[in-house]
Amino acid sequence: MTIGVLLVDDQPLMRVAFNLVLESQSDLAVVGEAGDGAEAVRLARQLQPDVVLMDVRMPGMDGIDATEAIIAACPDTRVLILTTFDLDEYAFAGLRAGASGFLIKNALPEELLSAIRTVAAGDAVVSPRVTRRLLETCAHQLPTPDGPMDSRLDRLTARELEILTEVAKGKSNAEIAAELHLAEATVKTHLSRVLVKLELRDRVQAVVFAYETRLIKPS
Repeated sequence: MTIGVLLVDDQPLMRVAFNLVLESQSDLAVVGEAGDGAEAVRLARQLQPDVVLMDVRMPGMDGIDATEAIIAACPDTRVLILTTFDLDEYAFAGLRAGASGFLIKNALPEELLSAIRTVAAGDAVVSPRVTRRLLETCAHQLPTPDGPMDSRLDRLTARELEILTEVAKGKSNAEIAAELHLAEATVKTHLSRVLVKLELRDRVQAVVFAYETRLIKPS
């Protein structure tokens, strides 16, 4: 199956460079290009790409607002944020907007290709550990909810809540299995149920959710 990619960057030379890399692969196809966020949203609705490579710093509608709009309009499309620094607040905002990961702009071609294939398969590119570090660095942007715990957490069993907490700490399935004396397959099953119940796309979104609801607090 060919993975359709929408390129979004306000610099034409960057789009040309990405195009050259992607078109060299038999399983990837550039289905469209956009130079700003508004055009990206329009093309995403029209083309329904599997993956959007999204620059964030663009005139007019930026990549964060565009990501949020695309995720809302195209639930099967995955967004990969392109950023300059791995602890950039734009990367953080992109994850909160629903992106499945971020990639440094000067990443190697093989890293770019691997990232696109990973998010197209439904996985996240950024590890929960990096996500946690990013969230803690940008903690001042997190909401500070008052009152009782978010009611969505009531959908989870005690074990699922435990799994979510460990995922939010940046632990892998294997580490959680060892910590809770469970089989790794059992952890994976619990996590899948957590994602379904909370309507989250992947484990990176689970980490963001845990911080936003203050299930986990920045250290």
